[in-house]
Amino acid sequence: MKATYKKHLLEFKQASGTSRGILKTKETYFLILESNNKKGIGECGLFKGLSFDDIPNYEEKLKWTCKNINLGLTILLKELLNFPSIQFGVEQAFLSLESNDKFILFPSKFTESKDVIPINGLIWMGSKEFMKQQIKDKLNAGFSTIKLKIGAIDFQTELNLLKSIRKEFSENEITLRVDANGAFTPNNALEKLKWLSDFKLHSIEQPIKANQWQEMALLCEKTPLPIALDEELIGVINKFEKEKLLQTINPQFIILKPSLVGGIKGSNDWITLAENQSIDWWITSALESNIGLNAIAQYTYSLQNKLPQGLGTGSLFTNNMDSPLVVKNGNLVYDNSLSWENNIF
Repeated sequence: MKATYKKHLLEFKQASGTSRGILKTKETYFLILESNNKKGIGECGLFKGLSFDDIPNYEEKLKWTCKNINLGLTILLKELLNFPSIQFGVEQAFLSLESNDKFILFPSKFTESKDVIPINGLIWMGSKEFMKQQIKDKLNAGFSTIKLKIGAIDFQTELNLLKSIRKEFSENEITLRVDANGAFTPNNALEKLKWLSDFKLHSIEQPIKANQWQEMALLCEKTPLPIALDEELIGVINKFEKEKLLQTINPQFIILKPSLVGGIKGSNDWITLAENQSIDWWITSALESNIGLNAIAQYTYSLQNKLPQGLGTGSLFTNNMDSPLVVKNGNLVYDNSLSWENNIF
């Protein structure tokens, strides 16, 4: 078996705002396996500034992975514990190589275009006008669940935006999620959560920065609206530590980004531990290209979680590859009348 990788710089159609700043580009890496005249493809979706494996020798580890690909999947996953995005790329590439169609990793009604995955519509941070326009666009596109990034502009302006949505749409018509990306402090978070709870929100992601377990545990105990852990899970790779985190904080939800938590195996570990503790969960992409998004979507569908998932990021880039993945009426669809771009690799 031969393994190679290629770097690809994804370019946003519109600079996208988060509480960490403005995103204009996103680098990613494609892992390509070749064996017996077949190819397998996976994406190692490094997320600069967020990934646990965002370290200077990342490409060196990719080179090591390619050189040692014949160790096999089980050994490679153990050797790559500190590189969750490469773990996920390796898992994808092996599944792709073993498949009759390198893009069908989990055959299902979803890949047969017979079923869809409900997703939330993502609203990026920006001016009040920009955010209002995005909300209008998502509602017109048929979304019934909307997720707003908050924490970068004036909090009162954000409250007014939520108020304006709720004036027009009740909680039975539109489900609202918000993502603070750790923008609040332990001192002001509970007060802000009380303000936000007036708008009947489904949940808030990561109200305070990660690695403040006791403060987050207190918030989860006292919160007037459900809290979902996101960044909190990144870098927690030991099963005992995962269990300890969930037992200490006891959140209402966890959110799994396979590229950041160790791919399929890492996500499955978190799901098992969460369900043992009656903690709900959903899955979100982390700005991968359509290669990674495809793998996440097919894996997600196989789990049959009924909550809207966070998988609507494929249309953000100007130089993403063409694929059968399309968003229709607030759902992610695998449209078999469309094909993958032929000259990806």
